[in-house]
Amino acid sequence: MESEGRTIFHVDVNSAFLSWSALKRLEEDPDAVDLRTIPSGVGGDVKTRHGIITAKSIPAKKYGVQTGEPVVKALQKCPQLVLVPPDFETYRKYSHALMEILSRYSPLLQQVSIDEAYLDVTERVSEKETSGVVCTSGGERKRAIALARQIRDQVRAELGFTVNVGISCNKLLAKMASDFEKPDRTHTLYPEEVPAKMWPLPIEALHGCGKSTAQKLQLIGINTIGDAAAADRALLQSFLGQSSGAYIWNSANGISKSKVVAEREQAKSVSNERTLSEDIGRENYQADGVPVICMLSQKVAGRLQKSGLVGQTITFQIKSSDFERHSRQMSLQAMTDRAKDIEEAALLLADQLLGGPEGLFAQGVTIRLIGVGVSRLSEKEKTVHQMDLFEWAERNEEEESRRAEAEKAQKAEQAAREKARKAEQAKKARQDKLDAMMGKLNERYGKGTIRKGS
Repeated sequence: MESEGRTIFHVDVNSAFLSWSALKRLEEDPDAVDLRTIPSGVGGDVKTRHGIITAKSIPAKKYGVQTGEPVVKALQKCPQLVLVPPDFETYRKYSHALMEILSRYSPLLQQVSIDEAYLDVTERVSEKETSGVVCTSGGERKRAIALARQIRDQVRAELGFTVNVGISCNKLLAKMASDFEKPDRTHTLYPEEVPAKMWPLPIEALHGCGKSTAQKLQLIGINTIGDAAAADRALLQSFLGQSSGAYIWNSANGISKSKVVAEREQAKSVSNERTLSEDIGRENYQADGVPVICMLSQKVAGRLQKSGLVGQTITFQIKSSDFERHSRQMSLQAMTDRAKDIEEAALLLADQLLGGPEGLFAQGVTIRLIGVGVSRLSEKEKTVHQMDLFEWAERNEEEESRRAEAEKAQKAEQAAREKARKAEQAKKARQDKLDAMMGKLNERYGKGTIRKGS
């Protein structure tokens, strides 16, 4: 495992959504409890306590709460868990601020999600010393650690949250390093450190090795990353398939050829994926799968709106428990950036792919990853949108429905007022009759003969 001659950082926000929600809460109320210091989580419907956990605090992790699991299950593990709803507008704000800081350290910045990015800082750490002497390999590594510390300190000071920085010669090892002890840590994982730092870890800790694959490997005695590294590559390929077996063997041995690639000026598609904490089949699809599809649709819509883009082709894809990818796509009649449009199309595609007598569920396939994407993009301000007849009818029907509801409410209020008025008139009429009768009796038999009871 020889060094590739690069210095790669993987920067990962510690409990991103939870940290950013905590900061927003403290901004609004400085006396509020910091969510990062108590068992807490983000996700689901806070009132009904349905949906899934999208982020958790470190104290919640100690109770076994996992990202991606149903809220109901998380509450069973930790009944005192404090839940807050997701706030993607706030998350986008902090993500943008983080990337702006990272871009100051290297032009080779590759953002891979809202809360993590790779940086190629090779040129930065290999600069000549002021004495004119080129840094040795050891000097470059010391410089890299100092640079990582500088990034962490700046993010904490300017933005109020913490990040982990993993350092290595390739993206895979940098990613593995950033997942070591948290929060607010710098870790190195150079090739010569792999046997001591990575091989003793359980196989499921290997980046890209899902729960289902880990269980398969454990059946043949591969329990640690080191076991996979020492295994025969051909055996892994015959057991897991050519591509998956090669990936597990290469990754376990610290081999990765992927380079840090700066983002393109304009993406050809916008998509989000989620690896599930538990495989999804027919039995738990409605409870656990549908909320993930809805959440991913909202995230894709948010990214489109942030970028000022609209798209026309919706894609739904899954990765099965045996690492096979399956997808369906459809083109909408009009460009969109609305979460509702994306969600409806994605759910329809999911039903086509998974449901029915010929769907994947009927074949016994279970899902380990779900993805939703939008392609055929265009800038929103340059797109002239002409409503088709169905969209016009739908919007007209919605408007008519709102007017009808308003008229119905107004009539109900008028009827209630009229009923109350008539009731008051009837009461007054009865009282007048009673007063008249009392007056006649008192006049005939003497004052005080009859009077109102107390």
